[in-house]
Amino acid sequence: MEEVDSFENNVPLEKPMECSDIDEDSEKIDAPPDVRICLVGGAATDESIQEAAKTFGVPIESTSDASEWVESPQYSTVFVLEEFSGRIFDTLKERGHRILGPTALKELALEKSPLPDNVRPQYSLAMKGVVACFTGFRKKEELAQLLAYVHHMGGSIRKDVGSKTTHLIASAVGGEKYQYASLFRLPIMSKEWVLNSWAMRTQVGYSATNFSAGDRLKPFHGTRVCFMGFPEAERKHMAEVLVENGGTPTDIEDPACSHIVVDESTTNTAPNELRSKANIVKAEWFWSSVQNEACVNEKDHQFQESVGRLTPRVSLGSASTPGSIRGRKRKRLRTAAARMLGSGPLTPTSPPLEPLKRRSSITDSSLLSCSGSFLDAPSHNELEETEAECTESPKKNLSARHQVFLEFLQTESNYVEILKTIMTLFKVPLEEMLDGEDQLLNATELRIIFGNLPPIYHAHCKMLESLRQASQTWTEEVSVGQIFLQYASDFEKAYPPFVNFFDTTREEIKKCDIAKPRFHAFLKARQTRPECGRQSLTELLIRPVQRLPSISLLLGDILKHTNKNNPDHNALEKALAAIREVMTHINEDKRKTEGQMALFDIFNVIVGCPPHLVSSHRTFIEKCEVMELSEGLSGRGDHLVLFLFSDVIEICKKRSKVFNSIKSPNTTVSSKLANQGKPYKHIKLMPLATIRKVIDIKETDDCHNVFALMCRSTQDLKEKLYSFTITDEEVDKLNWIRTLCRHTANNAYRADCDSFMATIDASLLDIETSDVGLGTLGKAFKFATRTRIKVGRALSFNKTPSKLKRAMSTMMSPFGSTTNLTPATQLAQMRLASCTNINELANASPPPPQYVAPMSVQPTRRSKHSSLSVASLRRL
Repeated sequence: MEEVDSFENNVPLEKPMECSDIDEDSEKIDAPPDVRICLVGGAATDESIQEAAKTFGVPIESTSDASEWVESPQYSTVFVLEEFSGRIFDTLKERGHRILGPTALKELALEKSPLPDNVRPQYSLAMKGVVACFTGFRKKEELAQLLAYVHHMGGSIRKDVGSKTTHLIASAVGGEKYQYASLFRLPIMSKEWVLNSWAMRTQVGYSATNFSAGDRLKPFHGTRVCFMGFPEAERKHMAEVLVENGGTPTDIEDPACSHIVVDESTTNTAPNELRSKANIVKAEWFWSSVQNEACVNEKDHQFQESVGRLTPRVSLGSASTPGSIRGRKRKRLRTAAARMLGSGPLTPTSPPLEPLKRRSSITDSSLLSCSGSFLDAPSHNELEETEAECTESPKKNLSARHQVFLEFLQTESNYVEILKTIMTLFKVPLEEMLDGEDQLLNATELRIIFGNLPPIYHAHCKMLESLRQASQTWTEEVSVGQIFLQYASDFEKAYPPFVNFFDTTREEIKKCDIAKPRFHAFLKARQTRPECGRQSLTELLIRPVQRLPSISLLLGDILKHTNKNNPDHNALEKALAAIREVMTHINEDKRKTEGQMALFDIFNVIVGCPPHLVSSHRTFIEKCEVMELSEGLSGRGDHLVLFLFSDVIEICKKRSKVFNSIKSPNTTVSSKLANQGKPYKHIKLMPLATIRKVIDIKETDDCHNVFALMCRSTQDLKEKLYSFTITDEEVDKLNWIRTLCRHTANNAYRADCDSFMATIDASLLDIETSDVGLGTLGKAFKFATRTRIKVGRALSFNKTPSKLKRAMSTMMSPFGSTTNLTPATQLAQMRLASCTNINELANASPPPPQYVAPMSVQPTRRSKHSSLSVASLRRL
């Protein structure tokens, strides 16, 4: 769109300085010593205005229409008006009097600044320090009004942009001034910025420099863009981004189409039916404009220029058919034809023919990366350099060992180029933006994404240089294995941090890509570069993960073709052992890292989890869902989850979905919000050192997947027995028990883990899984009972039961001993409700008859306590 560079061409102005007020800014008036402030109209009755006027220490006059002061000497009176329009304002301005708005008077008073010494009316100081330049406005009245607003808010105007210009106010994208502002990162504002600032003119202290994103001119404002050759999903995405940035999507037949964005990977030539005024640009222009928040110069991204660099009207080449391959083929055919004809060049414009070179046995298919992409394939220039290097040595009868070495050299060169692309196209530009206002990522995000890559890049650059030197002086005695061994220690240090935290890196890229539109545009723009091969940053960053296995295969191939008498044979074996050790080290570190990450994840889903569960020496092993059969932890029939760590077991209870938020009356709202959504509640943190036996209960018709833990801590005087049945279908009971025994033995520094395992019959512990309330009726009864207790407690006037009531409820519990009716005797003979004491188990003789207390109306339950015989105890 054509821009207007001169305000004189648009607005009839009496003074040339109004298009550029640099002379007016520097002009100072000679104010007389007897200056007065005259409050006009409503300003005369406003107490805040009167108080501000008093701070200047000059006489203050009040008038309704300023008629008696219009003829006063010039500059001697400073008039304060509430509105900068109407007859009074026009008259005072024509006579050259100084005019202030109430806001400017108050702001000058707060800053303790003197009265202004120029005749430009100032309503406020919202644009104080702003030096603006206008471009693209065609309506004279609109431009004149915007000029006046900027002046009234204390801003200055310049005709041309320059080093002192602070803002460009534009009505459309494009033009020399626009490109200058875009290049030097000047804020490009829309007319709404001036209008919105003027609407805030009565607010004291408002600054127009603190603008919002909506005040900027959007990068595609006024453009009509057609997308050509893109997949449907990508086209819709680009159209949405276009609308968000002020543009309008259109089709190729639209005569008002201003830009055509072409996907050069799928589009061979520009359409012939286009209008000449439409800019045909590559996709990089679109995404670079979004990233820079300004429409970049179309000349730098012209589609026709990119086609011209290749063969006109031909395919740009895809990932499966690189253009460099066709170029080499044509060159070889031309050279062969010239030799057969025994003549010189085929055409007068052809370059002199070079001697025919024999191609290396390394085919293009062998240069494919692990992902099957030709991104690892060398560029045309690199292939010519490699061929030139290879021709320095005799090409005839290349040994198989030499051929595999050349493949190793080529893939290493391609890999280093990929790392260099990541460093130069992504890392370095993002780091350069850190110090400016246009940063895309902060330092922490950059460190997470790229922090572990430079050591890998530097190590491979050094190894590539050594491989190239070996290629130039190649003999069969060159030690390839020794070259790798020189850098094996560097690889061992560099690769584990990158590989172990690659998932974190990938998630960070994904998070920033979604949350930061400008970073998303940066990635899209870089992805269109030929150096990236249309692969994303995440796809490029996975190459280091794949490289070590690839090197291992190549070294293995070289070893296969190396004679055992060759000194390099032993070095290659050591190199293979070293690279396998590095990969083993990486896998071990990755396992530890994943265990640490799992530990944090587990901690975050448990209500009331002890903070010391998170420890650097602790790793997560396995999870098992169970149902408690004893009464020692949560309650018989409760569903629990056992998280096995290297030294402890975290025992949790599955929380009810219905009563997830019901707490006691004194529970705070903040704790409810913090615990909302967590599926588990902490019950007990059991150290593996307290486990004496892991008991495998034999399978019967009434007992399935049952095991027990016999524990005793240093604070306990007696052993405790906890029994469970495994409800997780994916967990095998025997494997779980063996895993538990192995880690218990490791924690006790004992080699024989079988000593911690015992097997007994279910009848000895009186355990049956069938009598646990698993049916619908049992669950409903249990649910109703707990509901009654929780609701009753929530509605109770007594927040906490008294000690007497708690003591009596304990003594009169129907689940204790009821042999005697006296509370003292009953309490003395009661068993602990939370554990089973193995040392007090009865022998095989039948128990004495039990009598129910006559006052009890509670239903009786089957005994849940174990009754192991002495013989069974010895077997443990």
